[in-house]
Amino acid sequence: MADNDLMDDDDIQENMTSSVDTKRRGAGLIPMLIKWVAIVLVALIFIVTVVVITMNIRDKKGASHSISPVSEEYRETRDVLQWYQAIGILKVHTADRIPATLIVDVALGYTNNDKSTPQELSARKVEIIDFLRSYFKGKTTAELRQEEKIKIEIKHEINDNVLTKNKIKDVRFTQYDIVEQ
Repeated sequence: MADNDLMDDDDIQENMTSSVDTKRRGAGLIPMLIKWVAIVLVALIFIVTVVVITMNIRDKKGASHSISPVSEEYRETRDVLQWYQAIGILKVHTADRIPATLIVDVALGYTNNDKSTPQELSARKVEIIDFLRSYFKGKTTAELRQEEKIKIEIKHEINDNVLTKNKIKDVRFTQYDIVEQ
C-alpha cells in the first residue's frame, strides 16, 4: 500500500507538472501574441510615417515642375478666315411626317490669303448647293436643331466628297430658321 501511495504521489506530481507546463504554455502564448501585435503595429506606424514624409517632400519639390501656370490673359487664337457666301439662301422641306421648312444661308470659311479655295468653291457652287439641299432634306426637325453638329457634318462632307484640292476650315449660318407648320 505504501507503494501504491508512492505511485499515487508520483502520478499526482506528474499531473501537477504537466498541468503547470500547460499553464506555462498557455500563459506564454498571450504575451507572445501581444508582443507580435505590438511589433506589427510599430512597423505599420513606421511605414505610414515614412510614406507621409516622402509624399510631403515630393509634393513640395515637384509642385513647380508638374503644375503649369494658368494665365487669365491666354486665349485660344483662331485664324482669321475668308468667307464664301455666294451660295445664297436655301429653302428646303425637312424629312418629318409633317415637313417643316428650313431657310438657311450657309457661309464657308477658308484660310485667309488662299487664292485656290475660292476658285474651287466657285467652280463647284452647283455641286455644293445640290449637296446642301439633299443633306437638309434628309434631316428631321429634331436633328436640325443641333446646329453645331450640323456644321461639323457639312464641313466634313464638303471636304471629303465635294472639294478635291482644297479644304474649308469652318461652316457658319448667317440665317438658320426652321418654320414648322
